Amino acid sequence: MKLRHIFTAMLLTGCAAGSMAQSSAEANSEIMMNAYNALLDEDPRDPEILFRRAGEYYRRNDYVRALDDVNNALRLLPAEEADTRLQALNMRSSIYMMMHKYDNALTDLNALLETNPSSYALLYQRGTALYELGRYRDARSDFNQMLRLNPRSQEATLGLARVAVKENNLGVANELCDRAVSYTPNSGDIYLRRAAVRSLMGSDQGAVDDYITAISIDTESTPRAIGELVTLSRTNYPVVIAGLTNAIAKAPKNGMFYFIRAMIAQGHCNYLAAIADYDKIINENLDSYPGLNAALAECYYFLGRYEIALLNADYAISATDDNAPYYVIKSNIKRAVNDCDAALAAAESALEKAPESIDALKAKALAQIPLGQTADASVALSECAMEAPEDPMIAILRGWVLEDYRKQKSNATKSYERVLDMDFDFDNVHSLRGFALLVLDRKDDAVKWMDKVLATANDYDGEVNYLAACCYSQAGLLDRAFRCMETSLEKGYANYHNWTRACEANVNCSPMREDPRFKPLLDKYSRLFK
Repeated sequence: MKLRHIFTAMLLTGCAAGSMAQSSAEANSEIMMNAYNALLDEDPRDPEILFRRAGEYYRRNDYVRALDDVNNALRLLPAEEADTRLQALNMRSSIYMMMHKYDNALTDLNALLETNPSSYALLYQRGTALYELGRYRDARSDFNQMLRLNPRSQEATLGLARVAVKENNLGVANELCDRAVSYTPNSGDIYLRRAAVRSLMGSDQGAVDDYITAISIDTESTPRAIGELVTLSRTNYPVVIAGLTNAIAKAPKNGMFYFIRAMIAQGHCNYLAAIADYDKIINENLDSYPGLNAALAECYYFLGRYEIALLNADYAISATDDNAPYYVIKSNIKRAVNDCDAALAAAESALEKAPESIDALKAKALAQIPLGQTADASVALSECAMEAPEDPMIAILRGWVLEDYRKQKSNATKSYERVLDMDFDFDNVHSLRGFALLVLDRKDDAVKWMDKVLATANDYDGEVNYLAACCYSQAGLLDRAFRCMETSLEKGYANYHNWTRACEANVNCSPMREDPRFKPLLDKYSRLFK
């Protein structure tokens, strides 16, 4: 599978709204929803339309509204409409499953199975609900009944494997997983499913091997397998990298494995390792597409090596017309070397290609600020905030421009307070809650938040301690900040640009840079950057 196809598939997985197929589906969905709403305006007690609208909400993953509609439909459906009532009950059980309301789902599933006790699908749903409720013996009974209906059922076999794990019968679980794979050994999906059970068993190595196998044999499974590897790397980075390294040793000319290893290394701020793999792909002609040079540009940018970063960004831009993200990278590089006119021009080129790009709008605003175009920067950040209302960095940047440059303290305060209202767990470092609290003159609360984050977070690559160093330094607690800086560097946080140049708003470590401890500490860990 070509790397550009992997990359495109991954983008589509996260950004499918931009595809023509999805746009068409969304348009049809909107037409149907408008029709249902119009009919219900005429007769809000029409159970058939309520049921159909519930289905549309369900397809949109809007389970709260779907549940409300299906409940109303069941309440209004006459008893003689038995088939429709069963369909509605079936839908409601699925909604409850998606909402993890397993007790409610079980009640509906029991009622449905009374009328159709041999339904394979209903048995699987009930077995899963029982499993989630910790009723493993009952779940086993349903999965075994599924096997009686279909002796080669992978769903039932893997369900029994999950039960065996919970009952600490790991040998049985392994045997069942292998049996499930043996039914369709050439399907990537079954390896993804076995990997999930292996993760449940605590066998991260086994899970990594399965994800890599899925990538090797089934291109349709590749985006999901890569996503699972990325997720697993957040808790066990060494085993993921070791698994990919082993795969490369067995297939040294497979550019895909180098690409995945590089991408994961880059995501963990291990830029030198990522660069080595991207260079390997290019220099040995394992594959070639502009995204590789764009990735190199980002890595060199984060390492503070702006000249070579710019060369790679320009090459990526020149190699394709689909280059809006590459112009954003160029804009960031140009801003880092204080060429803000060129940074603004690059951001505007990105917006010509992708007018609603949040990254391009942000790059434009950040280039405009040092050029004195702060009113325009405020407008750009307001557009960003409308497009990404749950992005705390956008809200903080907007508040910063409004307060420090536009002298609109009241509006700035609202923007900072918006950060505190965003839907993040309290101890999620990416909520940037502490930075908003600092500019709202709530230093004690900011420090308590950062203390809580450090006590609970899994800082797998040093980013949490980097942000802690930023927060503590902005609060004037430099001793704490330097302790966090050293921990961050020990964990491998190699973003030299952030350490030495980042200066937007207060989400940076600029108060530390003039301290005599700063440069020697960076020098001590220079191996991360050179």
